[in-house]
Amino acid sequence: MRTAPWRSRVARLVNEVDGLVPVVKGNGYGFGRVWLAGLAAEFTDTVAVGTVHEVDGLPAGLHAMVLTPTLTTLPAAVDPATTVLTVGRAEHLDAIVRQERADQPQRVVVKLASSMQRYGGDVSLVAAAHQAGLDVVGVSIHPPIAGEPADHRRDVVERLAGIDPSLPVWVSHLDVDSYASLPDSHTYRLRLGTALWHGDRSLLHLSADVLDVRRIAGGDRAGYHLGAVPTDGHLVMIGAGTANGVTPLPDGRSPFHHRRRRLALHEPPHMHTSMVFVPDGDPLPAVGDRIDVQRPLTMTEVDEFEWL
Repeated sequence: MRTAPWRSRVARLVNEVDGLVPVVKGNGYGFGRVWLAGLAAEFTDTVAVGTVHEVDGLPAGLHAMVLTPTLTTLPAAVDPATTVLTVGRAEHLDAIVRQERADQPQRVVVKLASSMQRYGGDVSLVAAAHQAGLDVVGVSIHPPIAGEPADHRRDVVERLAGIDPSLPVWVSHLDVDSYASLPDSHTYRLRLGTALWHGDRSLLHLSADVLDVRRIAGGDRAGYHLGAVPTDGHLVMIGAGTANGVTPLPDGRSPFHHRRRRLALHEPPHMHTSMVFVPDGDPLPAVGDRIDVQRPLTMTEVDEFEWL
């Protein structure tokens, strides 16, 4: 990864977007959630995480907005002073109220339904949260990814009616220009994850080591399932597998490339090793070479980072 331009781009977005909330959920967009939260803490006091279980391990003093509603027992790390929970229906309210601490009401953001139709209520849920004794610190609108920026903006604007102007509106899936053009009737917070951390994909490169190369004759069998190879060539063992989130592409093709040519999987990747077959005449990688891996970082567990 190219350190200087990557950090420069992140810094530019941070300075450009008023009310930006970095998202560090899941696997931390491939960087690791705890490491990414530490980086975010250098320029913000609030991050968004995926679930209540991802609050643990955040840097001291960093506030967390939990994106996914919960019905489970709140972990000890969920402190009402530093954690904002999301509610999208009455049952989410009830689950929090049952566990609320007497000394401090739990802060919540009320999720409003969008065209995505995932979860979320209508504006009446804000009043219900107040009546339940919760501290409502905002509402959340989450448009789908599909569509154009204008569609996402419209999805947000159409739901502003009836929302108390004193409540910040937390939004996502808006580009910077659409976010800046939202009506000044309300204040906003923009959650950015992929656009912030992966905005320029040319700065990020995913690869894996070649651990072994073995000659094999056509028709010979190899692998966990003892599949036959189609012709003479070599089996190449690559140090990445399902433990890293490496699987075949949705269409079944191999995610591995060498010298801009796709390497055919001999069998599906296993835990820590994938086996590919290279027929005679094709470019053959050597032990110690790096193989390009075509996988989304949000679904990949990276073992080692190299910052250039």
